[in-house]
Amino acid sequence: METDSTTRTLGRSGIRVSALGFGCWAIGGEWQDASGQPLGWGKVDDEESVRAVRRALDLGVTFFDTADTYGTGHSERILGRALGKRRDDVVVATKWGNVFDEESRTLVGRDDSPGHVRRALTASLRRLGTDHVDLYQLHISDADPVRAAELRDVCEELVEEGLVRAYGWSTDDPARAAVFAEGPHCTAVQHTLNVLQDSPRLIQTCEQSDLASINRSPLAMGLLGGRREKATAGDIRSRPPAWLPGFGDGDGADPEWVERIDALREVLTSGGRTLAQGALAWIWARSPRTVPIPGFRSVTQAEENAGAIAKGPLGAEQLAEIDQLLGR
Repeated sequence: METDSTTRTLGRSGIRVSALGFGCWAIGGEWQDASGQPLGWGKVDDEESVRAVRRALDLGVTFFDTADTYGTGHSERILGRALGKRRDDVVVATKWGNVFDEESRTLVGRDDSPGHVRRALTASLRRLGTDHVDLYQLHISDADPVRAAELRDVCEELVEEGLVRAYGWSTDDPARAAVFAEGPHCTAVQHTLNVLQDSPRLIQTCEQSDLASINRSPLAMGLLGGRREKATAGDIRSRPPAWLPGFGDGDGADPEWVERIDALREVLTSGGRTLAQGALAWIWARSPRTVPIPGFRSVTQAEENAGAIAKGPLGAEQLAEIDQLLGR
């Protein structure tokens, strides 16, 4: 697959994007589930979020990933506002499958019915201020494969109608990803990948099925960002759910994770990189299919993340050294 250090192709779609995407979960602000569990990253400044998106655009970032449920619609609205007339200069990805109440900012359930796909897409298009989504992703990671095949067929219809250019599944299960991969216009799987959490089976799936590997949690929810301040109330990391490793319950980073990060610091910060930039460089070196999507809440974070593009991927010797340090 032809690529360079600054751009990538989204799988079989042929859509070109910057090698780095920006994940828009954090700019959705605070939201919660029905039990009061925080699902956002705490309070945000919407004006700063808009400035950060626009700064990323100026620095060459052309791929933005959000979801209808992030901030129960707020992330999509902020992204749409920030892009404005530059919408056609970028590739926008969003997701569906969750059901939420916007007024109370509460996740209330999920809906994997074929009928919900169109309702969710219509609402997302309105919030984003656009007439199409470039990449539409199923956000229910453990959806039933039989039902998923039905959803895949609906996505094919949406492509035919020009509402969606391509689609994918946000899941960490290679078998489920393979179900969507059977669709001609499936082009990506979004999954966890960072230097501490490798995902060889999903990368293999992407390589075998000509899919892009879109990488959520590339900075391990901030642990690889070099800042270890304690999470505040309203931040999911202050009360980490079972699926979120690396954080003690309200006590900050897990000491074992901190020890592993410190062991990698010298390698990751080679070539004048920050720790975060080194973590992104590892992902690019891991496979030409990868497109990491770190989160951001400020212009400063946007600049640091985008600055990784010019420095490019780590080398083979550095990858081998990291594997040795982690004992894998």
